[in-house]
Amino acid sequence: MPEATLVLLVLVVGAALIFDYINGFHDTANAIATCVSTRAISVRGAIFMAAGLNFLGAMISTKVAATIGKGIVDASSITQMVVLAGILGAIIWNLITWYYGLPSSSSHAIIGGLVGSVIAHAGVGALHWAGLKKIITVLIVSPIVGAFFGFVFMVAMFWIFRNTAPYGLNKNFRKLQIVSAAVMAFSHGTADAQKSMGVITMALVSYGTLATFEVPTWVKIGCAVAMALGTAAGGWRIIKTVGHDFVKLQPIHGFCVETASAGVILGASAMGLPTSTTHVITSAILGVGLSKRISAVNWMVAYRIVTAWIITIPAAATVGYLGYIILNPFLGR
Repeated sequence: MPEATLVLLVLVVGAALIFDYINGFHDTANAIATCVSTRAISVRGAIFMAAGLNFLGAMISTKVAATIGKGIVDASSITQMVVLAGILGAIIWNLITWYYGLPSSSSHAIIGGLVGSVIAHAGVGALHWAGLKKIITVLIVSPIVGAFFGFVFMVAMFWIFRNTAPYGLNKNFRKLQIVSAAVMAFSHGTADAQKSMGVITMALVSYGTLATFEVPTWVKIGCAVAMALGTAAGGWRIIKTVGHDFVKLQPIHGFCVETASAGVILGASAMGLPTSTTHVITSAILGVGLSKRISAVNWMVAYRIVTAWIITIPAAATVGYLGYIILNPFLGR
């Protein structure tokens, strides 16, 4: 293989691991914002718990990785430059939304970035529309399901414990919330680290290192470690938005949010369906907030979150497209 192509492969792997690291601190809030905001666990304890369980979750399965790696475009029909530009589009958009404290979706960002770079390389016709439709449909439907279960779960808790004093109830649920946060962190690993696994494996197939799409062990470990390290770095801006500014939560609310979210994410991951952990948990928070009263939701924050959701795929696609156009004359082969 040409030396320049090998250099591009190394750049792709490095960029994918950087994306995974950024994804870790960008999405730390998904697993720990609610338990930090309710003071169920210390910030340091929550972060290290989330980091460890993110790692374990990332090592469990590769079904989501296969969906990402094969569902958007044939790995054998693209170049390393396409994958690199797509990853850079996702990284840049993630950093922008992190800077402004917006819990946007890293899943949407990587899909958008890859779509943009593929279009720049081979046109719209190169995309797998059936697979892309499936991926985007799941990403749209999963937050709705998260909001529904968050609402229903919270209403059920209100009814079951309607005669219990609030102080004692929250004291007990503060302990239970640590368990639900741990499950949420594990589910985050099963979903988000696998996007990078899929991208790296796509690049390896494109290069010719792999004859078929099968995630190597070293890719699993590398992505799991990068995600865990990023999680340990924290994501304070987004934690504040999700855990404090959106809806004021008590331990019982946080327990319902995390349990409902983890259930949706783990169910989807078991079927190989890529969800946005960011969308699912913020939607579950919305559902829990609405179960109290409409005014419990900070609708200005909700507006900012939804705006970020809507523009993430086209914005990341635009950056991925421009990245390919700019870099391909210098690095492409």
